[in-house]
Amino acid sequence: MASTTVTVGSSVGLHARPAALIAEAVAAAGVPVTIAVAGGDPVDAGSALMIMTLGAGQGAEVVLSSDDQPTLDKIAELVASD
Repeated sequence: MASTTVTVGSSVGLHARPAALIAEAVAAAGVPVTIAVAGGDPVDAGSALMIMTLGAGQGAEVVLSSDDQPTLDKIAELVASD
């Protein structure tokens, strides 16, 4: 499984709107993607609620994992954007 570390770019962190955009993109891709904060357990990136439970604010580093590299790259871009 491929993984990448990404810095959260959103000024509000991974809160409601950014989390929803990420979850929608994961659902549209149709492949599993997980997201975790350093030292934390990974959660389903296809669930906005699970993403918000991470409490990742702007500048936090998160680890994304997936078996599909193009999807991983797309989700990484969303996490890094504001």
